[in-house]
Amino acid sequence: MHKVNLKDDIYFLGVNDRRTALFENFWPLPNGVTYNSYLIVDEKVCLIDTVDRKFTDEYFEKIDDIIGDRQVDYLVINHVEPDHSGSLIALRQKYPEIVLVGNKKTFPMIENFYGISEKTVTVEDGAELDLGKHKLTFYTIPMVHWPESMVTYETTSQILFSNDAFGSFGTLDSGIFDDEVNLRYFEEEVMRYFTNIVGKYCPHTSKALAKLEGLEIKQIAPSHGLIWKSQVAWILEKYQKWSSYTTEKGVVIIFGSMYGNTEKMADAIGRQLAVRGIKNVRTFDASKTHISYIICDLFKYKGVIIGSCAYNNEMFPAVENVVREIAHKGIKNHLLGLFGSYSWNGGGVKNLEKFSEEIKWEVVNPSVEEKGSLKSDKYEEIKALANAMADKLDELYG
Repeated sequence: MHKVNLKDDIYFLGVNDRRTALFENFWPLPNGVTYNSYLIVDEKVCLIDTVDRKFTDEYFEKIDDIIGDRQVDYLVINHVEPDHSGSLIALRQKYPEIVLVGNKKTFPMIENFYGISEKTVTVEDGAELDLGKHKLTFYTIPMVHWPESMVTYETTSQILFSNDAFGSFGTLDSGIFDDEVNLRYFEEEVMRYFTNIVGKYCPHTSKALAKLEGLEIKQIAPSHGLIWKSQVAWILEKYQKWSSYTTEKGVVIIFGSMYGNTEKMADAIGRQLAVRGIKNVRTFDASKTHISYIICDLFKYKGVIIGSCAYNNEMFPAVENVVREIAHKGIKNHLLGLFGSYSWNGGGVKNLEKFSEEIKWEVVNPSVEEKGSLKSDKYEEIKALANAMADKLDELYG
């Protein structure tokens, strides 16, 4: 079996999952996902995290191929979520004397999930575990993205085992390291992973980045996706940008339409934005596009224009799902415009305005609402909405 070394006696034990359709039974995985574990072979043998239990047999084959009959002394649990700890019970059965290493919030969760409470070591921030040549130091990063989350830093090789931070969706079909692949292929899945899995906790992510700022990091080994080796500065810069809600010049148009009238308004807005020179315009039908792709582009672009037809005196349900997720994630620092249509009674735009009051983004123009099909007077108002957004973007970005 081909062994993948990060450095000397540090091994990659990741597995590809091409069969699971939805991550956490919600986020689409068109390109699959990996579950990454790591093995350090020293005077003491240490695993860092496990893999989803569906892959336990493959995981054990990789361990056996490296260490044979040697025992594993430690398992560092950076994160209790079952896609990382799922092989724990089987691992305990295979290596009965293995000691579990985690922080004070780790082990109550381990007991709740697996009923395990013995042979554990609780570490504080900055604590060190001596394996021989290799030394591990631990740093908690609470709410990136669970309260017990932590990272492990190997001081000899300067590798950061980063848990879910700096991870991505997508399987590793050939390259394991960032310099073995075309990074452009992964960039979208890296960002979709951040914005949807970690993105709710941007302030916590910023604190975690500040805590790790003093470390000399030569590699970042996350729990999903590529190992960062040549592009460590790139991924750190991306996380700084995304966690601070730093956006580019562009507009995300989101709409829900039953009979096409609200969709025509969305198209008219998009066309006028293009006339005004806004090149980054992304239009999403909320009924057709999974919310993870919409959220990803909201982290890219400053302008957001949302339209809904009326549906039983409310927003169209697909649009309501999107705005509820936006509010839930607490996404900040956007420009907002609203529009919609109705047949016999309103409700779509009225409830979008309630969302606007909650989210507290800067509204660039009064809402535009049409009764029935788009008519010339409302068309001019729609153009005015697009122009107001373009004016504000030009003011901010030039």
